[in-house]
Amino acid sequence: MPLDRDSWFFRTGRKAVINFTALFLVGLAASPLQKRSWGEVRTFQPELNLQDVESALGQGIVIGLLGGFRTLLADFVYLRANYYWEKYDRPNTEALLGLTSSIDPRPMYFWLNGARMIAYDIPVWRIREKGAWEDVPEFYRKEIYREQVDRAMKMLDRAEKFHPDDMRLPLEKARIYYDKVNDYEKAAENYKRAIDLPNAPYYAHRIYANALDKAGHPREAYNFLKNRWFTMDHTNRGAMPEVVLERIRELEARLDTPFIERLPPQPGETEEQFNLSPFGESTISRQGEVNFNIAPATPDPAPAHDHDHDHGHDHNHDH
Repeated sequence: MPLDRDSWFFRTGRKAVINFTALFLVGLAASPLQKRSWGEVRTFQPELNLQDVESALGQGIVIGLLGGFRTLLADFVYLRANYYWEKYDRPNTEALLGLTSSIDPRPMYFWLNGARMIAYDIPVWRIREKGAWEDVPEFYRKEIYREQVDRAMKMLDRAEKFHPDDMRLPLEKARIYYDKVNDYEKAAENYKRAIDLPNAPYYAHRIYANALDKAGHPREAYNFLKNRWFTMDHTNRGAMPEVVLERIRELEARLDTPFIERLPPQPGETEEQFNLSPFGESTISRQGEVNFNIAPATPDPAPAHDHDHDHGHDHNHDH
């Protein structure tokens, strides 16, 4: 029986053959590029240069060929990076993390989690390769962390080219500098960048002041927190006003700030928490709270009494 060229079967079959042939020819043409690219990715050189991989890959060519499929491919490559991460394979983990963000730079998830793997996890792998943690000299451990933090920062620098106004990137930089290499100057610099952008979390302001203090700028930290006190939302528990006030009082004591320049007494502060005497006669309620109806000091006809109050505090805030 002759085949009807107008039948559904014939028309569908012809389209399938044409599509298959076109895909086959595209795959054949891209085969040399694929072999070269994945040959670079699969290399086990300890200091794999991501720029070489990107050059071999040809991001523009791949995106042009993949079109809308690049998100799917980026997800696949990221899963592959996690496979090597589970095996503590540093070269392939780093290479595939970079390749993921090169294929699809839009998801912030790839950038942030990739930087965390590089800065937090890989240093531990490298140190363990040298033996037990306590057997590796401290200076060598610090050098490994510094190297990996530098690599993570390069990744986040690339991310900022695609997301220049996203506060999560300087915030992530600040966390890494603060936690992993104790570089409080750079941590403060990036916390400041983060809090100057929209949607910065409340804690970023507090840790910014901590970083300033640890970097040797306690006066700057105090001035920032004091100004912050007057502008923050005291009804929002996330702002943690009690912690901010505590840090202000700690810095005032350490800096020996003149009482006239200190933050005025706040509701809920007790006599043990704050020396109110320089501000005049203040009445302490039975519950120990400050009465702010402060009257001018008047001579007390009663015999003077010696009072020995210990106002010392030992606060340790390590965020």
